[in-house]
Amino acid sequence: MRSNFAVLALVAATAFAKEKGEPCRKKPDVMPKLKVKAPLTPVDAPDSWEWNNINGKNLVTTVKQQHIPYYCGSCWAQAASSSLSDRIKIARGGAWPEINIAEQVLISCEDKDDGCHGGYALNAFEWMSENEITDETCSVYQARGHDNGAECSAMNVCRNCSPGEACVVPDKYLVYGVDEYGTVTGEEDMIQEIYQRGPLACGMATTDELHAYTGGVFCDTTGDMEITHDISIIGYGEEDGQKYWLIRNSWGTHWGEDGFVKLCRGTNNLNIESDCAWATPKDTWSEPVWHITTDAEKNDPLNDTTVYPFPQPEYTAGVSEGIEKSWLQDKPLNGGCRVEEAVFKNGPVKRTPYSWDLIASEDLPSGIDWRNKDG
Repeated sequence: MRSNFAVLALVAATAFAKEKGEPCRKKPDVMPKLKVKAPLTPVDAPDSWEWNNINGKNLVTTVKQQHIPYYCGSCWAQAASSSLSDRIKIARGGAWPEINIAEQVLISCEDKDDGCHGGYALNAFEWMSENEITDETCSVYQARGHDNGAECSAMNVCRNCSPGEACVVPDKYLVYGVDEYGTVTGEEDMIQEIYQRGPLACGMATTDELHAYTGGVFCDTTGDMEITHDISIIGYGEEDGQKYWLIRNSWGTHWGEDGFVKLCRGTNNLNIESDCAWATPKDTWSEPVWHITTDAEKNDPLNDTTVYPFPQPEYTAGVSEGIEKSWLQDKPLNGGCRVEEAVFKNGPVKRTPYSWDLIASEDLPSGIDWRNKDG
């Protein structure tokens, strides 16, 4: 049986090979009409600016993995949703809760593009300017789009599930959107957009050497300029005299520098400076905007009405023949996700004193909320 690492390496290699042969990024024949109220006025930008470290504060959202639980060429939706999520986080000053826009809604419902078979981030921004979109707590990533089994439905925009029952569309849920969107090219204009408003979604070429990247500033020497992939640029800087763009990929944190790559800046390396898009988010958080679900949405014929068993059947994919798993047998169907009592084989593990061993109750503050600690 292969080790987990070997399986992971095989999956990653297969995904990278597909990315080169089946681009997850496709530029449309007809470009969307841009929605720009006014061009940016240039300002003096610093020599380096990385939104994941602004005076020690992280203002970018999480790294994604587009290739699980199946291979899906959704980089265009990942780049668009991640960069918009970043700009929401920046606009909110990093306040709780972090909002991660649901890329699943894009690959299911944005039909100008091809779901898991490629798309264009600018199209995604146009779609989000005309339609509501939810976050990942409403619509989790399935690695399936309208092109391969996850058609647009009210339930693929937002759902909730209960044990032993069919899933439903919630009565109401929070929604987000795009205000303005446009394109930007060239080092100086990209720096202005990143510094003044936040991360970009950009197209780039990919090479075998990039796929094998593990750290440092990467400068492609092949001259490949065929854009096949979309990423988000979250900052720029310089290392050992070499200027770079700080790029967040959507290949998981096991790739590169925890999911990031520093790519040569100022020379259009891998065509990174020729095709970028930006979007500003609508402010739907200062006064929360709720979508109120209609009866038609609750009864959408494309909704999944399957009643899945609970507990779920045991997972046996990849288990060698002859190995039997019975850990789910005879478990009570109580609808709970927490067992009655936790059992520790050797008792609880205590490596440091508990807080109540160190601080008396009367010395504690009257209240504390870790979602908002000194802002």
